[in-house]
Amino acid sequence: MAISSITERSIFFRIYAGLLLICFLVAFFGYFLMQAINQQRLQSYRESIATVAFYLGTASYDRRSVEEKEPWLMAVGREFGSEIHIVPMDSLELKGRELKRLKEGKSVVRYDEISRHSTVYHAIDNDGSVLSAELDRINERQIHAVMGFLLDELQHYPSLADKQAHLARLSQKFGYSMALLPLPTLGLDREQFDRLSAGKAVLSFDNENQRPHLSVMMASTIPNEVLVVTVPLFNFFSLDVIISIILICLLLVSFGVYALIFPLERRLQLLQMGVNKVAEGKLDTMVQVAGYDDIARLSSTFNTMTRHIKRLIESQRELTRAVSHELRTPVARIRFAVDMLADDDDYDSRQMQKQYIDEDIASLNELIDEILTYAKLEEGSPKMDWEMVCLKELLEQIERETNALGKPISVQIKPPAQKVTAMADRRYLHRVVQNLAGNALRYAKSTIIISAGVKKGMAFVTVEDDGHGIPEADREKVFIPFARLDDSRTRASGGYGLGLSIVSRIAFWFSGNMSVDESPSLHGARFTMEWPVKQVGVVIVADELTGAKSEKKLIGTDE
Repeated sequence: MAISSITERSIFFRIYAGLLLICFLVAFFGYFLMQAINQQRLQSYRESIATVAFYLGTASYDRRSVEEKEPWLMAVGREFGSEIHIVPMDSLELKGRELKRLKEGKSVVRYDEISRHSTVYHAIDNDGSVLSAELDRINERQIHAVMGFLLDELQHYPSLADKQAHLARLSQKFGYSMALLPLPTLGLDREQFDRLSAGKAVLSFDNENQRPHLSVMMASTIPNEVLVVTVPLFNFFSLDVIISIILICLLLVSFGVYALIFPLERRLQLLQMGVNKVAEGKLDTMVQVAGYDDIARLSSTFNTMTRHIKRLIESQRELTRAVSHELRTPVARIRFAVDMLADDDDYDSRQMQKQYIDEDIASLNELIDEILTYAKLEEGSPKMDWEMVCLKELLEQIERETNALGKPISVQIKPPAQKVTAMADRRYLHRVVQNLAGNALRYAKSTIIISAGVKKGMAFVTVEDDGHGIPEADREKVFIPFARLDDSRTRASGGYGLGLSIVSRIAFWFSGNMSVDESPSLHGARFTMEWPVKQVGVVIVADELTGAKSEKKLIGTDE
């Protein structure tokens, strides 16, 4: 039960156990792969051995006359203990690999797993025929026959030097050592010496080297010179070796995984401790995880989220205080007007008080609407109906709506070309330009210029006026909710300090930014909102401080 609980709650043990399982699976499949490799190596070894023997055999066959060939095949067959046939190559169902080997002068071996017999094919030069033989396991008779083929080959070279040179060429061709060596240098015992004297082959095994080999010796026609052929023996990748290698690899992998995963769990534990503290209400908690990997990025995102939560709570408190303050004045006026209505019998005075009440109610509705809009934008990601908005049509609409207010202010627009569009939520974009234009109307002396366009993949709208402008030290404060740079402002001057805050939050959710500076032409305030023309997807990283500039990371690229 305890182990089950640990594996469920610890990412280290889950990853570690998963990797170990993968290692065992790899080892399991690796074993079968090694078996397949051994079989392929064994097949190559069989064909390598057969190529030497049947090359010498076919060379001896080619040197015989037509009358000698049939008796020679029968005699060689008796020596090999198997019948040897000459068959047309076309009569064989050869695979591409087999046909290629035969054309290269190499032997083809077909091994039958059931009968444990091997069928060997070797092409005869310029004949279109194949020398065929079915062999069992290699025995002494077959070795003696092959050595006889080699001695027969050497008879056609008169001198010892010629024989040595030919053996050197054969050694290079087949990769086996073949040489004529002086008898005294071989270190043979009496029994081996007697076998050589009787014309028999002598076999000598050598297991002392890294690769064991078999030396076959036979007396040559030259006195005191012995023909020695050294053939490497096939060695399987033994099961013991495979298991040892697997166990060592698993041990190394386990230590490596431990060294890699354990620090990961420690860093995750730090992150978990930070989450627990935040859950307890300690919003000042920051998790410090070094590095640039996923865990480090996760901790950075966690810190950003914590700051965002803290900022939202502070913003909520500020909003509550500001709302209570902003609601008090119109409610008090409405209460006063109602009291006046109760005591005033004059018709004109009652109508005036009624008008004041209607104005205050309208003001309250406007305030509530802005509060709800700001709260919706502040709480979380609002639903955006993204579409390609024609900027020229938007500016023309804002111009008509602004002029309809009847203010003695000249509203000028600088629209882009007809086909210039940008991806946006039309409702929110309209709200942005409308709020900026309304703010400019309150402070402009005579002129407002509204412009829009697209530059370097970024869309923009700009509203500038010829008012007194905003001091550089106060430019960031204008986006703080309910912030008023001029405390003397009343209802007559308009505004509740939320219009620019709403614009700033809309820009945030558009993955853009708001800025304010001095108008180069009108010398008043100039407000500019920029956002990407196309937005495939947006990941928002919350701003660190209330009213501070927001940071965003765009996912996707402009098409």
